Amino acid sequence: MSERLIDITGRVKSVWQRNWDAFLRTYQVNFIPPFVEPVLYLLALGFGLGTYIESVDGIPYPVFIAPALVSISVMNSAFFECTYSSFVRMYYQKTFDAIIATPVSIDEVIAGEMLWGATRGMIYATLMLPVLLLFGVVAMPSSLLLIPFAYLVGLLFAGIAMCFTAITPSIDALNYPSFLFITPMFLFSGTFFPLDLLPQPIQYFALAVLPLTHVVSINRAITLSAYSPMNLFNLAWIAIATVLFFVLAIRLMRRRLIV
Repeated sequence: MSERLIDITGRVKSVWQRNWDAFLRTYQVNFIPPFVEPVLYLLALGFGLGTYIESVDGIPYPVFIAPALVSISVMNSAFFECTYSSFVRMYYQKTFDAIIATPVSIDEVIAGEMLWGATRGMIYATLMLPVLLLFGVVAMPSSLLLIPFAYLVGLLFAGIAMCFTAITPSIDALNYPSFLFITPMFLFSGTFFPLDLLPQPIQYFALAVLPLTHVVSINRAITLSAYSPMNLFNLAWIAIATVLFFVLAIRLMRRRLIV
């Protein structure tokens, strides 16, 4: 194994291609959630609960939560792809072992998995956008920026997910990050109510520890075309964290798979 921090070549594309082909074989199932999910949330929360909430900071409630729905969908699709799905491919299906038996390295397998997780997040954001446009809760053309940004966000959560996969002893143990990491972000990242309504210590915790906080902030700025200097901090946090978790995930998985 190379002594370099990570050892990646163009062969990483073959890992991504394998997952893409598998995704297309079940496209009917894979394409349904991104269409149905925003409809359910918007009807139940945006136009249901939202009837009791005139606006949030002058923004109609359905418009306020729309970027959060995209953020949550990208987070979930990338995270669960690189936890449960990757664990199955690694441990039960022995797909990683089969690929590593070829000239593809461990680093390239893991990188390909994360790149695929990012791609899946971007696919979900792309499929959700027409639904949100139909409901009139996002504006064009600024909202098109949600799609490329979703890839970066997907790569971030794919890296975090792969770190958990690397240290998880069994697939059942993946329930812990699901409930103790993903669920708090779902609730306390400025998704369904402004972050500044929370006690100040929780606000600081959300900004320091919860990646979804920064994602929601940028997506909301994109859909509203209302940018602020804070978004530069959000973007820098996401970019730095993405690189760190990408490298860390590869090294942790390398340690797990080398016997």
